[in-house]
Amino acid sequence: MPEQTPDPRSSAPSGKHVDPEGTTPAAEPIEEPVEEPAEQPVEEPTDKPTDKPDEAPAPPPLEERSAPDRIRQALLRPTRQQLVAAVLLGLLGFAAVTQVRVTGTEDNYAGLRQQELIDLLNGLAGTRQRTEAEIERLEEAAGGLRDDTTRRQTALDQAQDTVDSLSILAGLVPVTGPGIRITITEVDGRVSLGSVIDTVQELRSVGAEAMSINGKVRVVAQTAFEVTDSGFLAGGEEIEAPYVIDVIGDPAALSSAISFALGPKKQIEEDGARVEVVRLDTVDIEEVTSRDEPRYAVPDPGQ
Repeated sequence: MPEQTPDPRSSAPSGKHVDPEGTTPAAEPIEEPVEEPAEQPVEEPTDKPTDKPDEAPAPPPLEERSAPDRIRQALLRPTRQQLVAAVLLGLLGFAAVTQVRVTGTEDNYAGLRQQELIDLLNGLAGTRQRTEAEIERLEEAAGGLRDDTTRRQTALDQAQDTVDSLSILAGLVPVTGPGIRITITEVDGRVSLGSVIDTVQELRSVGAEAMSINGKVRVVAQTAFEVTDSGFLAGGEEIEAPYVIDVIGDPAALSSAISFALGPKKQIEEDGARVEVVRLDTVDIEEVTSRDEPRYAVPDPGQ
């Protein structure tokens, strides 16, 4: 069977260009289209990358923002002018509230009648008078208490002074003060008991407040003297020559009471003894007497 010659126009492979005139150009290799996977669109960054990826983008200018954004920005970051305006508005509001309160208070009285206002003033005047009277009464009471306290304290001070004076005169406490020291030394004879008692009495008569002999006996009103073989017994204590008498009082008056003509000094010298008187700025008398409780005498209740 004879072979059929294929029609070059019909048998031309796809992808070749066939000239209708029958001229077939050289065949060109045709590449089959290869389906490639669709690429995902890549969004290009609008801004350049920065070192701080978490930092928020810069806000747009204030003019381009909406009204709520501008109000929020003004509240969060107020300007100096806004602060001054806020302070002024606050002061104005405070003044307005105060004025309203004052006006309201005045209105409370503005609505009253004349007679009611007069009654109100009379009530206030009466309250003031009662308050002043109460203050005056309390001041008088306080003054009386102060006077009573003063009188009581004065009486206590006087009583204490009396106790101190009596304690000194009774020889119950040690004492110190200015005075004299009398030293009697027997030379050609013995001092008589009368000379010693006269000396003590003369010193008392010129204001001797305290007296002791030989640092052993405190001489008081109750002190008794007795003659012994070696000297005297004063207040139950044995004393011997030389006799040293310490006396507290006015030194000038005490020394004059001893040295005046025909006084104790003259009398002691006639007994054959020598008398020496020394004025001292300070005389310490430590000797005290024991206090005997009275057995029969009691204070007069009428005194």
